[in-house]
Amino acid sequence: MSSPVNISGTGPQDVVLPHVEPAMQAALDSALAVPERDRRDAVARVVANHPRYLAAWAALGDVARDTVESYMAYRVGYHRGLDALRANGWKGSGYVRWSSPSNHGFLNCLKGLSRAAGAIGEIDEATRCEQFLLQCDPSTKL
Repeated sequence: MSSPVNISGTGPQDVVLPHVEPAMQAALDSALAVPERDRRDAVARVVANHPRYLAAWAALGDVARDTVESYMAYRVGYHRGLDALRANGWKGSGYVRWSSPSNHGFLNCLKGLSRAAGAIGEIDEATRCEQFLLQCDPSTKL
């Protein structure tokens, strides 16, 4: 028994995550605008109110108190991002390009996870994340 092989001349399909609600972006923008001493807590409140908002997880990783907390935030955002990709048709391959603004949260989590993993000595994970970034969007600047 044989089954046909479908060959496409266009390569894997692009996956574009849904646009976020403007109110969520506004909440994150407001949190990032507070004085630095209160910024991490303000961003954490946005994450608590919108736990599926990937850009908020990436921002929490950016303003974390230390490298381990940063690693945790990026890692949660990355895994939530994988869930979101799967829910939007991604089957483990295909481009997730930076040119689509709604993909930025996931890609920033993945890039942040790579940096944080390297900083704590998880070199294999850092390398895997860099490779995944390039698979998602070959034009990525590492």
